[in-house]
Amino acid sequence: MKKDSKLTESVEDYLESVLVLSSKLPNVRSVDVASHLGFSKPSVSHAVKLLSDEGLLEVTQKKFLVLTPKGKEVAERTYARHVFFTEMLMSIGVDQTTAENDACRIEHVISQETFNAIEKYYKEKNEQAD
Repeated sequence: MKKDSKLTESVEDYLESVLVLSSKLPNVRSVDVASHLGFSKPSVSHAVKLLSDEGLLEVTQKKFLVLTPKGKEVAERTYARHVFFTEMLMSIGVDQTTAENDACRIEHVISQETFNAIEKYYKEKNEQAD
């Protein structure tokens, strides 16, 4: 998977969704992901097949979605970025809805190097302010 492909953004969204839902539900199904993301069930089913083929997601016999270690790593990295950017934007006065929407876009396009630098800078600035 290339980092700059549109598929990667979609992959990250699906994996992040499974991660978030798995913290709220005992079992995650395709219908849960469809509802969470606002996508059609057929679109999610197609994506689940692709994610499974890529080794990022497993589908149990009962049709529950389970992240593989590789999938969980991608999901956790994406979610951490989402949380960081949402909190950062809200701390500078952006309303929550806008911050969450913008964070969702930012989390996909920024390199790991740039994210690490922004995160370090932001944390150091906050420590100095305390």
